[in-house]
Amino acid sequence: MQTGSYNADNRTGGINAPPAPESLKAAGLHSGFINEMILKLIYLRGGMIGRDLAQVLCLPFKVIKDPLKFLKDEKAIEVSGGDLVGEVSYRFALTDMGRKRAQEAMELCAYAGPAPVPIEDYIEQTYRQSVTGITCSPEQLYAPFAHLVLREELFNAIGPAIVSGRSIFIYGPPGNGKTAIARGIGEFMNQSGHSIFVPHAFIADGNIITVYDPSLHVIDDSVEEGKNDGTDSVVKQLLTTGNLDARWVRIRRPVIITGGELNLSMLDLQYNRDSKFYQAPIHFKANGGVFLIDDFGRQIVSPKDLLNRWILPLEDRHDFLTVANGKKFQVPFEQLIIFSTNLDPKDLVDDAFLRRIRHKVEIQAPTREVYERIFHNFTRKLGMNPCPEAIDYLYERYYDRGRSPRASDCRDLLEIVQSICRYRRYPLHLTRELVMEAATTFIAEFR
Repeated sequence: MQTGSYNADNRTGGINAPPAPESLKAAGLHSGFINEMILKLIYLRGGMIGRDLAQVLCLPFKVIKDPLKFLKDEKAIEVSGGDLVGEVSYRFALTDMGRKRAQEAMELCAYAGPAPVPIEDYIEQTYRQSVTGITCSPEQLYAPFAHLVLREELFNAIGPAIVSGRSIFIYGPPGNGKTAIARGIGEFMNQSGHSIFVPHAFIADGNIITVYDPSLHVIDDSVEEGKNDGTDSVVKQLLTTGNLDARWVRIRRPVIITGGELNLSMLDLQYNRDSKFYQAPIHFKANGGVFLIDDFGRQIVSPKDLLNRWILPLEDRHDFLTVANGKKFQVPFEQLIIFSTNLDPKDLVDDAFLRRIRHKVEIQAPTREVYERIFHNFTRKLGMNPCPEAIDYLYERYYDRGRSPRASDCRDLLEIVQSICRYRRYPLHLTRELVMEAATTFIAEFR
């Protein structure tokens, strides 16, 4: 297990970053495991240069140098070419014996990619970059929400929730910025909490669990340190010491949003029976960031069952992953979880469950003053002229007659006006008549 000191360098975004291992022991891996990884990679790719093996495994070449020698001495691999750079440039190919061993290894587990980190290292790193460690003040919080028009009391509710790192229940009528607020919280975390590190995968009692997900995680490339810009840079990284551990990916703090599609199976390890390794559950990938359950109460699973699943994580900040043989592993639950709904909270869960959701924030329909500010903000954003008469019409025709104003109406109506102007080849402008036409297609159907 890699338990040595961590680099504390602000160039990596303020979070202590895992250093490159100096040996297999420092990497937390045993020789038999890495031998199988090497055989599988060569089997799948049909021969590989030492440098490329190290790069795919995300390990310094010196860490895999002895395993390569061992496999060569065992006559599982052979050198089929190379140049004057040395062993790092040798081309390795499988022998008949090596091919057989690779096939046997593939049957046990077909994972062949970046070497995993030990689960202990993952746990330690996750606690180093927890959401509860982020400082928050009103001044810091304003910037990520500058594009939104929010009431002052809303900031007074959001700020303490972020500081506590506990769950937040956001409720209120639809279209008034609940999702935008969750994204703003994530943006704040990235501005004030710096980027974090997640592993490509970790290993627990021989089970490989992949974590980094390019469809959900955004690489933070704002720091140039350690980037590979070419072959010379790659070789230098593989041969020198003091670099960051390439098995970890530096990402922006994740903001993962799920809605009505969420079910209980998505909160468990996803096992690939063909490849025989696991993918971490969706909420697990949100560690260090925000996990938003949008439209809470409209999932296939009932709110009660969902909260029952999370009673322990919400209270104790850890969860359990269960592998195919029934063994459980304790892992951190270090994320700010947000439940967002436009349903009445009392219709969803009882008081006992609401107690476990520490912070409740109500998002109300905008007052006319707030609505006008949002409307004018969007006209400026879209390059339109101010038109108070358009707002007057919306209130006379709809909002004063029972329809609750929504902040999202401003964006939706003005984008329809924009589309009308483009279709008719009008100069982009805003009039009462154009808003009337847009509202006929957008709002009237909901009367």
